[in-house]
This record gives sequence, C-alpha cells and structure tokens, in this order.
Amino acid sequence: MTQQTETRSLEADAIVVAPMSSPADARAFKDLNLEWIEAFFSIEPADLATLDHPQAIVDGGGEVLIARLDGEPVGCVALVQEHPGVFELSKMAVSPRFRGRGIGRVVLADAIERVRALGAKEFFLASNARLASAVHLYESMGFVHVPPSELPPSPYDRADVFMRYPL
Repeated sequence: MTQQTETRSLEADAIVVAPMSSPADARAFKDLNLEWIEAFFSIEPADLATLDHPQAIVDGGGEVLIARLDGEPVGCVALVQEHPGVFELSKMAVSPRFRGRGIGRVVLADAIERVRALGAKEFFLASNARLASAVHLYESMGFVHVPPSELPPSPYDRADVFMRYPL
C-alpha cells in the first residue's frame, strides 16, 4: 500500500456521515454545493430552491446528509423523495480541499444504505458529463445510465447524464 493510498483509506475510515441537524449543517450543505456549481456551471433557480431550503427535503420525506472529517463538514448529499418510494440523489458535493481521498465514495455508500432504509423502490440521479469524476464514481458504485425519459424530469438545464441505481 502506498503512502497516498494509506492516507486515503485512513481518512475515509474517519469520515462520519450524519443527517443534517442544525442551521450550521444547512449552511455547510449550501456552501459545499455552491462551490462546485459555481466552478463548473451557473446557479439555476432550482439550485437556490433546494440550497436555501434544505429542510424542505427532510419535510418531504428525504434526508440531507453531512460528511465530517474531524468535525469539519467536508461533503454532503441530499436524498430527495419525489414520490413515496422514489428518491433522487441530489446535491452531492465534496470540498475541493478534500477531493481524491475517497470521501465521495463514503458519502455515496452511506446514501445508498440510507435510501434503502427509507424504503426506496427507485433511486436515480441527473448529472452532467463535465463532472467526469462524479459520473465515474456513480458507475463504479453500481448506477447505470438510462434515457432521461425513464426518470422524472430534471429541473436543471445542465443535466445531460441520467442514471438509476438497481435496488
């Protein structure tokens, strides 16, 4: 095992993923997402609707998960319930300072585990091909590409990759 791989697995083991539980968590969710959206795209109205009101995700039967390393928020993801049993993986982010360390894989694994616990019968996402590392992560964790017509419509103009996780 190389030093870099060893560091990666030690950090990934130290990641704690838990449901959003405070205004500081809601702010971290927004900040982590604005960071990647503004780096690759422009903010869309649907982004702000979600990021300004993450409690609505929870109130709608979903969850917002925050990943921490040594207490610092380093990643997040939203599990948005579209309909009973139908969930979207949304707003997954890892701080640029912590990318490449396996944190996204930990967050995604926890999201899959959590959505199963929520009783999901369908789990899907919409992304963008410019986010090649994210798309590769989704593929490596078992998401499969599907035509957009097989999923609920995406509110994002930038969405051009559509995937479903077989539950």
